[in-house]
Amino acid sequence: MADADAAGEHAAGAGLPRPSAAEERSLLHPSLFSAYSDEDLVERAFEPAQKVVVSISSDPDPDADDEHLYYGGRAPPFSWRKLWLFTGPGFLMSIAFLDPGNLEGDLQAGATAGDTLLWLLFWATAMGLLVQLLAARLGVATGKHLAELCRDEYPDWARRALWLMAEVSMVSADIQEVIGSAIAIKILSNGFLPIWVGVVITALDWLSTRVISQAVGLVGCVITPHNVFLHSALVQSRKIDPHKEYQVLFAKGFYGTKEAGNIGLENAGHFLQEKFGEGFFPILYIWGIGLLAAGTSSTITGTYAGQFIMSGFLNWRLKKWIRALITRSFAIVPTITVALYFNTSDSALDVLNEWLNVLQSVQIPFALIPLITLVSKEQVMGVFKIGPRTQIATWAVASVPIIINGCFLLDFFSSGVKGLLSGLVLFVAVLAYVSFLLYLIFRGIAVFS
Repeated sequence: MADADAAGEHAAGAGLPRPSAAEERSLLHPSLFSAYSDEDLVERAFEPAQKVVVSISSDPDPDADDEHLYYGGRAPPFSWRKLWLFTGPGFLMSIAFLDPGNLEGDLQAGATAGDTLLWLLFWATAMGLLVQLLAARLGVATGKHLAELCRDEYPDWARRALWLMAEVSMVSADIQEVIGSAIAIKILSNGFLPIWVGVVITALDWLSTRVISQAVGLVGCVITPHNVFLHSALVQSRKIDPHKEYQVLFAKGFYGTKEAGNIGLENAGHFLQEKFGEGFFPILYIWGIGLLAAGTSSTITGTYAGQFIMSGFLNWRLKKWIRALITRSFAIVPTITVALYFNTSDSALDVLNEWLNVLQSVQIPFALIPLITLVSKEQVMGVFKIGPRTQIATWAVASVPIIINGCFLLDFFSSGVKGLLSGLVLFVAVLAYVSFLLYLIFRGIAVFS
């Protein structure tokens, strides 16, 4: 940044025109920005007209902001109101971490293992924070999101494989979100509306990119990589207290009992009603409203992610409503099928949610390893590439889900596979999975070395 500022000040002092934004960026890392014009450097995730402009200086003229910041002007005074305008993307990311699938997984873990897995929750949260910081750093330094950079980094076959993995993960998460909303509708209607009707109702709340960006704007956000990075830094001040009683409520209620395996999204509300719903306090319906809110809001983030995945990996220049409709159909069609098939069996839905969580865990390395590879490359990140210590820490984080998935696959093959044909099919699938994973790992290690 010092070289770029010095060049600009020298040009201004000599009466010469100040270098363009693209030329200034090329001073930071020539190979990173020299091939792009100012128009090319506009963030692709959003149209320029959709972005919310936030003035960060005390000057009422928004065009004067850059003058104050880059020509030696004084730093603007701190303002809580302006800081609030940058928090919208953080709220949207927080929604993505509170969906019915996560609730189902937490319920089952607490009911089965009590509070013995709270340490895992703590470290998983810490690792998730590191991953989100890396993702924000990648967007800030490059102006592109992960799917776009994967399209440029990997060969065609690997890019398509990564796209397929991302779509499978997104669709499985969307199934959980829609089913969770449908269960909430069933609870709130006192069983009058079956689950499949709830799925149809939930499918009607499809939103386009423009509508979603306006919804984010309601909480006062600026959807640019810089502001996501700002929020990712701010969330480090939030601490999770694993000793609060309400976080282990279900573990205390079900641990060590024969009912532990039967707790799910629907009967958890009935348990709360029996335990704490004395008098006229409608605990069951409060649970239903919360579940509906989690499912509906997470459906919005799922639609958003699906649109970015499709446009980033495949570079499809479709109209936004068509692209969103295609992405949404991949999730809604199997969701309605599953809801119709499992409508009369709540326990079957809980089992399905558990397996969908496992499926998403298997997909984690295919997002995490490309992320680590890209943030470690100087050709991509320039001066913002992560250092050796951070690289070691991130590879250690990436090894955790890989090891856990390996243990799961070994256990599954030793106890869950029956029949020669099914075993052969699964063996071929696992072989392809492991081979692609090793390809990504060795490619990333080559960058590290």
